[in-house]
Amino acid sequence: MTIGILGAGAFGTSLAISMALGKTPVTLWSRNADAALDMQKHRENSARLPGVPFPKLLNCTSELDDIHTDIVLLAVPTQTLRSVLKSAPNLAGKMLVACCKGIELSTGLSPTSVIAEVHPTAIPAILTGPSFAADIARGLPTALTLACADRATGEVLQQTLKAPNLRIYRTVDTIGAELGGALKNVIAIACGAAIGAGLGESARASVMTRGFTEMNRMALALGARPDTLAGLSGFGDLTLTCTSEQSRNYRFGQSLGREDDFDPLVTVEGAATARATLDRTNALNIEMPITQAVVGLLDGKLKVREAMGQLLARPPKEE
Repeated sequence: MTIGILGAGAFGTSLAISMALGKTPVTLWSRNADAALDMQKHRENSARLPGVPFPKLLNCTSELDDIHTDIVLLAVPTQTLRSVLKSAPNLAGKMLVACCKGIELSTGLSPTSVIAEVHPTAIPAILTGPSFAADIARGLPTALTLACADRATGEVLQQTLKAPNLRIYRTVDTIGAELGGALKNVIAIACGAAIGAGLGESARASVMTRGFTEMNRMALALGARPDTLAGLSGFGDLTLTCTSEQSRNYRFGQSLGREDDFDPLVTVEGAATARATLDRTNALNIEMPITQAVVGLLDGKLKVREAMGQLLARPPKEE
């Protein structure tokens, strides 16, 4: 079985490299025709992963009609996922695996829900967990979660997407897996802001821990299983994203804490997710004070020290 991957950013390219090394033919799609030609000619993604050669079984294209595979990975940002799906009617009826983490700002929908809405005959799934593209591309060991509500399809995907350096765990809890991957980006912004403002490692640990509580609070309210958030797609991803400068969300948070400018061309999924989450929590009538503080920082209504002061001033309670 062959695999198609839409999105030739660092993460999509790293998955393509890893899976092609696992002896599975892969077609990698880029919306940029010049970039696709360059990658096919020079056998590397010099813009995103320079120096990492492409395996023989990896080919590149800028034509969506070249994606004939039954399994397609969608490695595009959450906020552009819908437009990519709409531009590719040939994805109907296929197994579509979202490889993005976030909540669509305009609708509040998760990636698999967006897939189901645009292509109702497709079988949606999500691949998520603690991972950096550079690590995967270099062949470093990485464990991920594959969530698919259809158990039989999940088993097929787990076997097909395996690679020498990838260990994939399977679950039917798409709600928990998606929310873990989305909400940890919000908490990573908060942790980065704490470090950027010089509040120290203890403050970061507190934000991570209470942020994890917020993640669980929302996930359980929406029907997720608590053990999912304790796994790779929740606690695992939270730990990685809140402690490494490879994380774009964490670096963005640091810039907020330092009151520096941040490169507007870098995708920061947590910013849109924070706003979408706050809207959802208001409707659910649940408290998520760290998420609320992040939105305040994003809107320029709060400084980091003000936000931390507000969090510390909340009424005492049991943990």
